[in-house]
Amino acid sequence: MAHRLFGSQSSLREANRALLLDTIRRFGAMTQIELAENTGLSTATVSNLVRLMGEQGLLETSSTTRNGRRATLVMLARRKGLGVGLYIGRHEMRLEVVDASHAILAEHDMALPRQHKPDTTLERAMILIKETLTSIGAQSDELVGLGLAMGAPVDCRTHQLAIPGILRGWDKEDLIGTFHEAFQVPVQVDNDANFSAMAELRMGAAVGRRNFVYIHANDGVGAGIVINGEVWRGTTGLAGEIGHVQVDPLGDICICGNRGCLNTVVDESRLVSLLSVTHGNMTLEDLVGNAVKGDPGCRRIVGDAAIRIGNVVADLCNAVDPEVVVLGGILSTTEDVFLEPLRETLQRMLFPDAMVPMEVLPARYPITGSALGAAMMAVDSVNEHIDVSNKSAGRSS
Repeated sequence: MAHRLFGSQSSLREANRALLLDTIRRFGAMTQIELAENTGLSTATVSNLVRLMGEQGLLETSSTTRNGRRATLVMLARRKGLGVGLYIGRHEMRLEVVDASHAILAEHDMALPRQHKPDTTLERAMILIKETLTSIGAQSDELVGLGLAMGAPVDCRTHQLAIPGILRGWDKEDLIGTFHEAFQVPVQVDNDANFSAMAELRMGAAVGRRNFVYIHANDGVGAGIVINGEVWRGTTGLAGEIGHVQVDPLGDICICGNRGCLNTVVDESRLVSLLSVTHGNMTLEDLVGNAVKGDPGCRRIVGDAAIRIGNVVADLCNAVDPEVVVLGGILSTTEDVFLEPLRETLQRMLFPDAMVPMEVLPARYPITGSALGAAMMAVDSVNEHIDVSNKSAGRSS
Protein backbone atom coordinates (compact mmCIF):
# COMPACT_ATOMS: atom_id res chain seq x y z
CA MET A 1 0.00 0.00 0.00
CA ALA A 2 2.81 2.41 0.94
CA HIS A 3 4.67 1.50 -2.26
CA ARG A 4 1.60 2.26 -4.40
CA LEU A 5 1.08 5.56 -2.58
CA PHE A 6 4.71 6.58 -3.06
CA GLY A 7 4.56 5.59 -6.71
CA SER A 8 1.42 7.61 -7.37
CA GLN A 9 2.89 10.67 -5.63
CA SER A 10 6.09 10.35 -7.64
CA SER A 11 4.13 10.04 -10.89
CA LEU A 12 2.03 13.08 -10.00
CA ARG A 13 5.14 15.12 -9.22
CA GLU A 14 6.72 14.14 -12.55
CA ALA A 15 3.51 15.03 -14.40
CA ASN A 16 3.35 18.41 -12.66
CA ARG A 17 7.00 19.05 -13.47
CA ALA A 18 6.44 18.22 -17.14
CA LEU A 19 3.39 20.50 -17.19
CA LEU A 20 5.42 23.34 -15.71
CA LEU A 21 8.23 22.93 -18.26
CA ASP A 22 5.81 22.69 -21.18
CA THR A 23 3.96 25.83 -20.08
CA ILE A 24 7.17 27.88 -19.88
CA ARG A 25 8.32 26.56 -23.27
CA ARG A 26 5.04 27.58 -24.86
CA PHE A 27 4.51 30.96 -23.23
CA GLY A 28 7.96 32.06 -22.06
CA ALA A 29 9.09 33.35 -18.65
CA MET A 30 6.22 33.72 -16.17
CA THR A 31 5.76 34.60 -12.51
CA GLN A 32 4.88 31.84 -10.08
CA ILE A 33 1.34 33.19 -9.79
CA GLU A 34 0.97 33.23 -13.59
CA LEU A 35 2.28 29.66 -13.72
CA ALA A 36 -0.31 28.58 -11.18
CA GLU A 37 -3.08 30.27 -13.19
CA ASN A 38 -1.98 28.73 -16.49
CA THR A 39 -1.34 25.19 -15.19
CA GLY A 40 -4.15 24.86 -12.68
CA LEU A 41 -1.64 23.93 -9.97
CA SER A 42 -1.74 25.53 -6.54
CA THR A 43 0.71 28.33 -5.81
CA ALA A 44 2.27 26.17 -3.08
CA THR A 45 2.84 23.31 -5.55
CA VAL A 46 4.34 25.69 -8.10
CA SER A 47 6.61 27.24 -5.47
CA ASN A 48 7.90 23.84 -4.33
CA LEU A 49 8.46 22.63 -7.90
CA VAL A 50 10.28 25.83 -8.86
CA ARG A 51 12.58 25.46 -5.85
CA LEU A 52 13.36 21.78 -6.57
CA MET A 53 13.84 22.33 -10.31
CA GLY A 54 16.06 25.31 -9.58
CA GLU A 55 18.28 23.11 -7.43
CA GLN A 56 18.40 20.60 -10.30
CA GLY A 57 19.50 23.32 -12.72
CA LEU A 58 16.32 23.16 -14.82
CA LEU A 59 14.87 26.57 -13.91
CA GLU A 60 16.18 30.01 -13.08
CA THR A 61 14.41 32.79 -11.17
CA SER A 62 14.76 36.54 -10.94
CA SER A 63 12.92 39.36 -9.22
CA THR A 64 10.38 41.40 -11.16
CA THR A 65 7.24 43.48 -10.56
CA ARG A 66 3.65 42.83 -11.56
CA ASN A 67 0.99 45.48 -10.94
CA GLY A 68 3.37 47.36 -8.66
CA ARG A 69 4.17 44.30 -6.53
CA ARG A 70 7.34 42.29 -6.32
CA ALA A 71 7.15 38.85 -7.89
CA THR A 72 9.42 35.94 -8.80
CA LEU A 73 9.93 35.45 -12.54
CA VAL A 74 10.56 31.83 -13.56
CA MET A 75 12.38 30.86 -16.75
CA LEU A 76 14.13 27.82 -18.16
CA ALA A 77 17.80 27.55 -17.22
CA ARG A 78 20.02 27.71 -20.25
CA ARG A 79 23.62 27.26 -21.22
CA LYS A 80 25.21 30.11 -23.12
CA GLY A 81 24.56 30.11 -26.84
CA LEU A 82 21.07 29.75 -28.32
CA GLY A 83 20.06 28.13 -31.58
CA VAL A 84 16.78 28.88 -33.37
CA GLY A 85 15.17 26.38 -35.73
CA LEU A 86 12.37 27.43 -38.05
CA TYR A 87 10.27 25.09 -40.19
CA ILE A 88 8.37 26.59 -43.11
CA GLY A 89 5.95 24.34 -44.96
CA ARG A 90 2.97 24.73 -47.22
CA HIS A 91 0.48 25.19 -44.39
CA GLU A 92 2.39 26.00 -41.21
CA MET A 93 5.45 27.49 -39.59
CA ARG A 94 7.09 26.03 -36.47
CA LEU A 95 9.74 27.51 -34.18
CA GLU A 96 12.10 25.77 -31.71
CA VAL A 97 14.74 27.41 -29.50
CA VAL A 98 17.48 25.34 -27.84
CA ASP A 99 20.57 26.12 -25.82
CA ALA A 100 24.07 24.67 -26.20
CA SER A 101 23.03 21.49 -24.36
CA HIS A 102 20.03 20.99 -26.72
CA ALA A 103 17.57 21.78 -23.92
CA ILE A 104 14.33 23.00 -25.51
CA LEU A 105 13.64 26.50 -24.21
CA ALA A 106 10.65 27.52 -26.34
CA GLU A 107 8.46 26.23 -29.14
CA HIS A 108 5.64 27.75 -31.15
CA ASP A 109 3.64 26.88 -34.25
CA MET A 110 1.63 29.11 -36.53
CA ALA A 111 -0.79 28.25 -39.33
CA LEU A 112 0.02 29.75 -42.72
CA PRO A 113 -2.46 30.53 -45.50
CA ARG A 114 -2.30 28.47 -48.65
CA GLN A 115 0.02 29.93 -51.28
CA HIS A 116 1.61 32.15 -48.62
CA LYS A 117 4.14 34.65 -49.97
CA PRO A 118 7.80 34.85 -48.91
CA ASP A 119 7.80 38.51 -47.87
CA THR A 120 4.82 38.20 -45.52
CA THR A 121 5.87 34.83 -44.09
CA LEU A 122 9.48 35.87 -43.51
CA GLU A 123 8.33 39.06 -41.77
CA ARG A 124 6.10 36.97 -39.49
CA ALA A 125 8.99 34.58 -38.83
CA MET A 126 11.35 37.35 -37.78
CA ILE A 127 8.76 38.88 -35.46
CA LEU A 128 8.09 35.45 -33.93
CA ILE A 129 11.80 34.82 -33.36
CA LYS A 130 12.35 38.20 -31.70
CA GLU A 131 9.24 37.90 -29.53
CA THR A 132 10.18 34.37 -28.47
CA LEU A 133 13.71 35.36 -27.46
CA THR A 134 12.26 38.23 -25.44
CA SER A 135 9.72 35.91 -23.79
CA ILE A 136 12.46 33.64 -22.41
CA GLY A 137 14.49 36.59 -21.16
CA ALA A 138 17.26 36.15 -23.73
CA GLN A 139 19.43 38.98 -25.02
CA SER A 140 19.93 39.32 -28.76
CA ASP A 141 23.64 38.51 -28.48
CA GLU A 142 22.82 35.09 -26.99
CA LEU A 143 21.63 33.88 -30.40
CA VAL A 144 24.56 32.13 -32.11
CA GLY A 145 22.93 30.40 -35.08
CA LEU A 146 19.72 29.90 -37.02
CA GLY A 147 18.52 26.91 -39.04
CA LEU A 148 15.76 26.93 -41.66
CA ALA A 149 13.96 23.66 -42.41
CA MET A 150 12.02 23.97 -45.63
CA GLY A 151 9.12 21.77 -46.64
CA ALA A 152 10.61 21.40 -50.12
CA PRO A 153 13.84 20.10 -51.72
CA VAL A 154 16.84 22.40 -51.15
CA ASP A 155 19.84 22.69 -53.48
CA CYS A 156 22.86 22.27 -51.19
CA ARG A 157 25.02 24.32 -53.59
CA THR A 158 22.86 27.46 -53.74
CA HIS A 159 20.90 26.96 -50.49
CA GLN A 160 17.73 27.82 -52.40
CA LEU A 161 14.73 25.66 -53.24
CA ALA A 162 15.67 23.10 -55.87
CA ILE A 163 12.31 22.32 -57.53
CA PRO A 164 10.03 25.18 -58.63
CA GLY A 165 6.38 25.07 -57.64
CA ILE A 166 6.42 23.04 -54.42
CA LEU A 167 6.47 26.24 -52.35
CA ARG A 168 5.19 28.65 -54.96
CA GLY A 169 7.06 31.94 -55.17
CA TRP A 170 9.95 30.78 -52.95
CA ASP A 171 12.20 29.39 -55.69
CA LYS A 172 14.75 32.23 -55.90
CA GLU A 173 14.44 33.50 -52.34
CA ASP A 174 17.77 34.31 -50.66
CA LEU A 175 16.92 32.74 -47.31
CA ILE A 176 20.42 32.83 -45.85
CA GLY A 177 20.99 36.46 -46.78
CA THR A 178 17.60 37.57 -45.45
CA PHE A 179 18.02 36.01 -42.01
CA HIS A 180 21.72 36.80 -41.69
CA GLU A 181 21.00 40.47 -42.33
CA ALA A 182 18.25 40.45 -39.69
CA PHE A 183 20.11 38.57 -36.93
CA GLN A 184 23.82 38.73 -37.85
CA VAL A 185 24.41 35.02 -37.10
CA PRO A 186 25.32 32.02 -39.28
CA VAL A 187 22.27 30.59 -41.09
CA GLN A 188 21.78 27.05 -42.40
CA VAL A 189 19.10 25.92 -44.86
CA ASP A 190 18.07 22.32 -45.58
CA ASN A 191 14.92 20.31 -46.20
CA ASP A 192 12.70 19.16 -43.35
CA ALA A 193 13.55 15.45 -43.60
CA ASN A 194 17.30 16.01 -43.30
CA PHE A 195 16.95 18.21 -40.22
CA SER A 196 14.46 15.75 -38.70
CA ALA A 197 16.98 12.95 -39.23
CA MET A 198 19.61 14.91 -37.31
CA ALA A 199 17.19 15.51 -34.44
CA GLU A 200 16.56 11.77 -34.19
CA LEU A 201 20.31 11.07 -34.40
CA ARG A 202 21.23 13.49 -31.64
CA MET A 203 18.45 12.94 -29.13
CA GLY A 204 15.73 10.78 -30.65
CA ALA A 205 15.03 7.23 -31.77
CA ALA A 206 18.32 6.89 -33.69
CA VAL A 207 20.73 7.77 -30.88
CA GLY A 208 23.73 5.46 -31.21
CA ARG A 209 22.89 4.53 -34.85
CA ARG A 210 25.33 5.84 -37.42
CA ASN A 211 23.55 4.47 -40.50
CA PHE A 212 19.81 4.85 -40.78
CA VAL A 213 16.99 6.18 -42.93
CA TYR A 214 14.46 8.67 -41.61
CA ILE A 215 11.10 8.77 -43.41
CA HIS A 216 9.07 11.97 -43.14
CA ALA A 217 5.45 11.08 -44.00
CA ASN A 218 3.69 14.41 -43.93
CA ASP A 219 1.87 16.25 -46.72
CA GLY A 220 4.11 14.40 -49.17
CA VAL A 221 7.01 12.11 -48.34
CA GLY A 222 10.74 12.66 -48.01
CA ALA A 223 13.69 10.83 -46.52
CA GLY A 224 16.82 11.79 -44.63
CA ILE A 225 19.70 9.36 -45.26
CA VAL A 226 22.34 9.23 -42.55
CA ILE A 227 25.64 7.49 -43.35
CA ASN A 228 28.45 7.34 -40.79
CA GLY A 229 26.65 9.86 -38.64
CA GLU A 230 26.25 12.49 -41.38
CA VAL A 231 23.37 13.37 -43.68
CA TRP A 232 24.06 12.24 -47.24
CA ARG A 233 22.71 14.89 -49.61
CA GLY A 234 24.18 13.76 -52.91
CA THR A 235 25.60 16.16 -55.48
CA THR A 236 22.75 18.68 -55.49
CA GLY A 237 20.95 17.98 -52.22
CA LEU A 238 18.17 15.88 -53.76
CA ALA A 239 19.19 12.56 -52.17
CA GLY A 240 16.25 11.14 -50.24
CA GLU A 241 13.50 12.84 -52.26
CA ILE A 242 11.51 9.60 -52.44
CA GLY A 243 8.26 11.50 -52.84
CA HIS A 244 9.31 12.01 -56.46
CA VAL A 245 9.99 8.35 -57.22
CA GLN A 246 7.57 7.17 -59.91
CA VAL A 247 5.08 4.57 -58.67
CA ASP A 248 2.51 4.80 -61.49
CA PRO A 249 3.71 5.49 -65.07
CA LEU A 250 0.13 6.43 -66.06
CA GLY A 251 -0.64 8.36 -62.89
CA ASP A 252 -1.39 12.00 -62.20
CA ILE A 253 1.04 14.79 -62.98
CA CYS A 254 3.10 15.68 -59.92
CA ILE A 255 3.84 19.22 -58.81
CA CYS A 256 7.45 18.56 -59.91
CA GLY A 257 6.24 18.03 -63.50
CA ASN A 258 6.72 14.25 -63.70
CA ARG A 259 3.92 11.68 -63.83
CA GLY A 260 2.87 9.23 -61.14
CA CYS A 261 5.28 10.25 -58.34
CA LEU A 262 4.72 8.75 -54.88
CA ASN A 263 3.53 12.15 -53.68
CA THR A 264 0.63 12.07 -56.13
CA VAL A 265 -0.88 9.10 -54.29
CA VAL A 266 -0.04 9.90 -50.66
CA ASP A 267 -0.22 13.70 -50.34
CA GLU A 268 -2.98 15.44 -48.39
CA SER A 269 -5.30 16.26 -51.29
CA ARG A 270 -5.20 12.70 -52.63
CA LEU A 271 -5.71 10.96 -49.29
CA VAL A 272 -8.63 13.10 -48.08
CA SER A 273 -10.32 12.98 -51.51
CA LEU A 274 -10.74 9.22 -51.12
CA LEU A 275 -13.09 9.86 -48.20
CA SER A 276 -14.96 12.87 -49.57
CA VAL A 277 -18.16 10.92 -50.27
CA THR A 278 -18.45 9.39 -46.78
CA HIS A 279 -16.67 11.98 -44.63
CA GLY A 280 -17.08 15.28 -46.48
CA ASN A 281 -14.33 17.89 -46.53
CA MET A 282 -11.38 16.88 -44.39
CA THR A 283 -7.81 17.93 -43.69
CA LEU A 284 -4.88 15.61 -43.16
CA GLU A 285 -5.13 16.39 -39.42
CA ASP A 286 -8.79 15.31 -39.49
CA LEU A 287 -7.86 12.08 -41.25
CA VAL A 288 -5.14 11.27 -38.73
CA GLY A 289 -7.30 12.21 -35.75
CA ASN A 290 -10.15 10.00 -36.93
CA ALA A 291 -7.77 7.11 -37.61
CA VAL A 292 -6.43 7.34 -34.05
CA LYS A 293 -10.02 7.29 -32.74
CA GLY A 294 -10.69 4.07 -34.66
CA ASP A 295 -12.59 5.25 -37.76
CA PRO A 296 -12.31 2.22 -40.13
CA GLY A 297 -12.29 4.24 -43.35
CA CYS A 298 -9.56 6.59 -42.13
CA ARG A 299 -7.52 3.67 -40.80
CA ARG A 300 -7.75 1.97 -44.18
CA ILE A 301 -6.54 5.10 -45.99
CA VAL A 302 -3.55 5.47 -43.63
CA GLY A 303 -2.71 1.76 -43.87
CA ASP A 304 -2.86 1.78 -47.67
CA ALA A 305 -0.63 4.88 -47.76
CA ALA A 306 1.86 3.06 -45.52
CA ILE A 307 2.03 0.17 -47.99
CA ARG A 308 2.65 2.49 -50.94
CA ILE A 309 5.36 4.33 -49.03
CA GLY A 310 6.83 1.05 -47.78
CA ASN A 311 7.36 -0.21 -51.33
CA VAL A 312 9.53 2.80 -52.14
CA VAL A 313 11.32 2.73 -48.77
CA ALA A 314 12.21 -0.94 -49.39
CA ASP A 315 14.03 0.02 -52.60
CA LEU A 316 15.87 2.75 -50.70
CA CYS A 317 16.87 0.28 -47.97
CA ASN A 318 18.13 -2.20 -50.55
CA ALA A 319 20.29 0.58 -51.96
CA VAL A 320 21.83 1.98 -48.75
CA ASP A 321 21.49 -0.95 -46.29
CA PRO A 322 20.66 1.03 -43.11
CA GLU A 323 20.69 -0.27 -39.53
CA VAL A 324 17.18 0.99 -38.86
CA VAL A 325 14.29 2.93 -40.39
CA VAL A 326 12.79 5.77 -38.31
CA LEU A 327 9.28 6.95 -39.15
CA GLY A 328 8.16 10.52 -38.54
CA GLY A 329 5.67 13.04 -39.88
CA ILE A 330 1.97 13.35 -39.14
CA LEU A 331 1.01 9.96 -40.62
CA SER A 332 3.35 8.25 -38.18
CA THR A 333 1.41 9.69 -35.23
CA THR A 334 -1.30 7.11 -35.93
CA GLU A 335 1.27 4.67 -34.49
CA ASP A 336 0.63 1.02 -35.49
CA VAL A 337 -2.06 2.03 -37.98
CA PHE A 338 0.82 3.35 -40.10
CA LEU A 339 3.86 1.57 -38.67
CA GLU A 340 2.66 -2.02 -38.93
CA PRO A 341 1.67 -2.03 -42.64
CA LEU A 342 4.92 -0.26 -43.52
CA ARG A 343 6.96 -2.66 -41.37
CA GLU A 344 5.27 -5.69 -42.99
CA THR A 345 5.85 -4.24 -46.47
CA LEU A 346 9.55 -3.80 -45.74
CA GLN A 347 9.96 -7.35 -44.50
CA ARG A 348 8.21 -8.64 -47.62
CA MET A 349 10.21 -6.52 -50.06
CA LEU A 350 13.71 -6.67 -48.57
CA PHE A 351 16.21 -9.46 -49.18
CA PRO A 352 14.44 -12.69 -48.13
CA ASP A 353 17.62 -14.26 -46.72
CA ALA A 354 18.60 -11.30 -44.54
CA MET A 355 19.90 -12.51 -41.18
CA VAL A 356 18.25 -9.71 -39.16
CA PRO A 357 14.82 -8.21 -40.01
CA MET A 358 14.88 -4.48 -40.65
CA GLU A 359 14.08 -2.60 -37.44
CA VAL A 360 11.41 0.08 -37.82
CA LEU A 361 11.05 2.67 -35.04
CA PRO A 362 8.68 5.58 -34.46
CA ALA A 363 10.40 8.97 -34.31
CA ARG A 364 10.68 10.61 -30.92
CA TYR A 365 9.94 13.98 -32.54
CA PRO A 366 7.52 13.15 -35.39
CA ILE A 367 6.10 16.69 -35.69
CA THR A 368 8.69 19.05 -34.20
CA GLY A 369 11.79 17.23 -35.45
CA SER A 370 12.52 19.43 -38.47
CA ALA A 371 12.61 22.71 -36.53
CA LEU A 372 14.30 21.03 -33.56
CA GLY A 373 17.00 19.51 -35.76
CA ALA A 374 17.54 22.88 -37.44
CA ALA A 375 17.99 24.56 -34.04
CA MET A 376 20.43 21.89 -32.82
CA MET A 377 22.49 22.00 -36.00
CA ALA A 378 22.61 25.80 -35.81
CA VAL A 379 24.05 25.86 -32.30
CA ASP A 380 26.30 22.80 -32.86
CA SER A 381 27.94 24.17 -35.99
CA VAL A 382 28.97 27.33 -34.16
CA ASN A 383 30.30 25.41 -31.13
CA GLU A 384 32.21 22.99 -33.38
CA HIS A 385 33.77 25.96 -35.20
CA ILE A 386 34.83 27.46 -31.87
CA ASP A 387 36.34 24.13 -30.75
CA VAL A 388 38.31 23.81 -33.99
CA SER A 389 39.54 27.42 -33.72
CA ASN A 390 40.64 26.87 -30.12
CA LYS A 391 42.54 23.71 -31.04
CA SER A 392 44.23 25.46 -33.95
CA ALA A 393 45.23 28.35 -31.69
CA GLY A 394 46.63 25.88 -29.17
CA ARG A 395 48.76 24.14 -31.78
CA SER A 396 50.09 27.44 -33.18
CA SER A 397 51.11 28.65 -29.73
